[in-house]
Amino acid sequence: MAEFQMADELLRTLVLILDLCGTFAFALSGAMAGIRRRLDVFGVLVLSFAAATFGGISRDLLIGAVPPAALVDWRYLAVSLLAGLIAFFWSPLIQKLRNPVRMLDAVGLAFFAVAGAEKTLGFGLSPLMAALLGMLTGIGGGVARDVLLAEIPAVLRSDLYAVAALAGAAIVVGGSILDLPIIVAALGGGLVCFGLRMAAIRRGWQLPIAQESDMPDSSDKG
Repeated sequence: MAEFQMADELLRTLVLILDLCGTFAFALSGAMAGIRRRLDVFGVLVLSFAAATFGGISRDLLIGAVPPAALVDWRYLAVSLLAGLIAFFWSPLIQKLRNPVRMLDAVGLAFFAVAGAEKTLGFGLSPLMAALLGMLTGIGGGVARDVLLAEIPAVLRSDLYAVAALAGAAIVVGGSILDLPIIVAALGGGLVCFGLRMAAIRRGWQLPIAQESDMPDSSDKG
């Protein structure tokens, strides 16, 4: 009984740490995207909070962890606002990183994909659902950020975004099935997700793109 309680406590602590790290990374990503579009400080903070929490809120609602952690734990709001303010006042330093928005987005994607899968497993859902909800947790923040900026979400474009999140979440689930230590599975899943995403960005890896039909438009007919 004591071992089960310790494992449960370790899982909750790990999910919280991963969630907060992902919150910080996605908040920075959202804030930098807002600064690039020349939003004011309020707009930057709104965008940082939305990008940082949307994926986790969606996951918690779907697994029945209500109210969502991001809405009841002050640390999520504090971390997202802190990241937004750091980006707003020190954006030139962050801009020195190569393509900072995409890199921070990849970091947040990895943290959230792993945390989403771990938390879903902790709520007793099937491995398949855990992998899918891990992916949803990872992509949710980026979708919210892009929608608020009136851009096509990265997940709907051809580069490896959702696929990277799904791969990372699947490794976490596989580690659970094989009874690997939680930390090992989380580290492996996070590294795979981040590595795939960054490789796709740097090497131009893409999924197949739908080809436009050459058939004439029916509206052109007299």
